[in-house]
Amino acid sequence: MSLANHLFFYLSKLLWWFAAPSNLLTSLIVLGALLLFTRWARGGRRLVVLGALGLLICGIAPLGTWLARPLEDRFPQPPADMAAPTGIIVLGGSMDQLTSAARGQPTIGAAPGRMTEAVALARRFPDARIVFTGGSAEVFRTSGLDEAGAALALFRQLGLAPERLTLERESRNTYENAVLTKALVKPQPGERWLLVTSAWHMPRSFGIFRQAGWPVIAYPTDFETRGTDRELTRPTLPMSRGLDLTDRMAREWVGLLAYRVGGRTDALFPAP
Repeated sequence: MSLANHLFFYLSKLLWWFAAPSNLLTSLIVLGALLLFTRWARGGRRLVVLGALGLLICGIAPLGTWLARPLEDRFPQPPADMAAPTGIIVLGGSMDQLTSAARGQPTIGAAPGRMTEAVALARRFPDARIVFTGGSAEVFRTSGLDEAGAALALFRQLGLAPERLTLERESRNTYENAVLTKALVKPQPGERWLLVTSAWHMPRSFGIFRQAGWPVIAYPTDFETRGTDRELTRPTLPMSRGLDLTDRMAREWVGLLAYRVGGRTDALFPAP
């Protein structure tokens, strides 16, 4: 990949660490606490209160749900009687390659629906190719491991024939998923390729693949919301789940903006 892509990867990791709502609010509390011992103690108290209130709002209020619902409702599921696809693209982001290697068994660390639905689709469409795309998102890659290796072990354990599987092992983010997988697979006009990823991640993923010249069919999975009116007013418990959901959904909205500004998607909020 080009130098610009390398810079984009590292900057996105670094900047998001500071911009994540939970990190930003915690930093305000820490800064405020330090100021309590200086002549700016009054401002420090305000920062502590502001940070604490922010954490409560992000953690208990349904803010994460409000952010997730538009993302997850953007792309509908394909019809049950859809035609058999040429292949099924499974985006990385699920497998924990470090734990898989340490414990000697494939371990799903996040977004399990991507993997379970991929296996279900593989059995439903026995002639479809299965393409998993995911390398290592480690900022300082020292382990030499990649997510595709852990995914291969899981697929084999679940009974998928190795000859059906194609692995893309170099990508570190969704943009590289699309570009490197297209170069590896070389899709032909008229082929039908399903794109399997989390529903909240689908708008950005779909826009990236379409911008890369690969007209895929969205197959959203791994939903975080239920699609009911009640969940929009109910508090999120435990608080740790609310903070995690708010962080991930805020990151996705920021990602949509950043990828659009960088010309990596074909729209600010891609639609079918």
